[in-house]
Amino acid sequence: MDSKNSNSTTQPNYLASARRVFHIEAESVAALSARLDANFSTTVDRVLRSRGRVIVCGMGKSGIIGKKIAATLASTGTPSFFMHPGEAYHGDLGMVTNEDVFVAISNSGETDEVIKLLPFLKDNGNFLVAITGNSSSSLSRAADCHLDVHVEQEACPLQLAPTSSTTATLAMGDALAVTLMEARGFKPEHFARFHPGGSLGRRLLSFVEDEMVKDDLPFVAEGAKVLELIKIMTHGSLGLAIVEAEEGWGVVTDGDIRRAIECYGEDVFSKKAIELMSAEPVTISVGTRIEDALSVMENRQITSLLVKKNNDVVGVFKK
Repeated sequence: MDSKNSNSTTQPNYLASARRVFHIEAESVAALSARLDANFSTTVDRVLRSRGRVIVCGMGKSGIIGKKIAATLASTGTPSFFMHPGEAYHGDLGMVTNEDVFVAISNSGETDEVIKLLPFLKDNGNFLVAITGNSSSSLSRAADCHLDVHVEQEACPLQLAPTSSTTATLAMGDALAVTLMEARGFKPEHFARFHPGGSLGRRLLSFVEDEMVKDDLPFVAEGAKVLELIKIMTHGSLGLAIVEAEEGWGVVTDGDIRRAIECYGEDVFSKKAIELMSAEPVTISVGTRIEDALSVMENRQITSLLVKKNNDVVGVFKK
C-alpha cells in the first residue's frame, strides 16, 4: 500500500475543527442578546453619571480580556484602566476612589483573588459591576449590576480552556464601550485625539503646515523657457513648478510639459511658463486641517495643493 495515500486518509480535518470553533463561539455571542436586561442599562447610566473612572479587574484569561475592555473604553471616551486583582490586594486599591465604577470579571464568579476585593469595594462605596457566567455566584450576588455572559459550551473540546466564555466577555465589553460612545456623541475627531499617532489622528488633528514642503520651493518667473522649467522641476522633486505671474500664481506640472511636447513638438522649447501654466491652481490656506486638504484633493482628483499665507505661496502639500 502506498504510504502517502495511507497518511492522507487518516489526516485530521483541520478545517472542520476551525469551523466548529467559529460556530460554537458565534452562537455563544449571539445568545448574549437574549440575556441583556436592565442591568446593562443601569451600568451604562451609572458610568455616564460617574465623575470617576471605570476600573476593570480580572484574573488569568479574564484579566487579559479585561485589559482589552479597559483599553477600548479609554480610547472611546470613557476614562478607564485595568487593575490586576493580586496587585490590588497588595496596595493598588489605593488608586480606587469612591467615584470609580469597578468592573470585576470572573467566568465562575468565584475567583478568589477577585472575591477578596469585595469588602473593600463595599466599604469604599464603589458601584460594582460583575461580568460572570454564573448569576448565582458570590461575585454576581455582591454586585450592584450583573452582566450575564453564560455560554452553553466552550469551543475547547475538553471544556477546560476558556474560549467561548472569553469571546462572550469580550463582546459584552465591546457592547458596553460602543453604547457609551453613542450616548456621549463620540465623533471621529474625538477618537483622533486619543490616537494622534494613527492615520486618522494625522488627518483630523494635523494641519497642512505640519507636513507641507516649504523649503527650496520650485519658483519660476512667468517668462521662463521650457528647459529652465524642467531644470527647476527636476531639482524640486515635486512634479511641478510654481509660476510667479504678474496677475497671480500659476502651476506647471510634469503632465503639462508632456502635453505641450505632444502639441508643439520641437517648438515647445520656445514656449514660456506663462503659456503652459494652469492660471488658477487650487490653493488652500495655512491653518487648514489635513483632513480638509485631502478632501479637496480627492474631489478635484489632484495630488498637490499650493499652500498660501495671505497672498504668498509658502508651501506645497502632497498626498
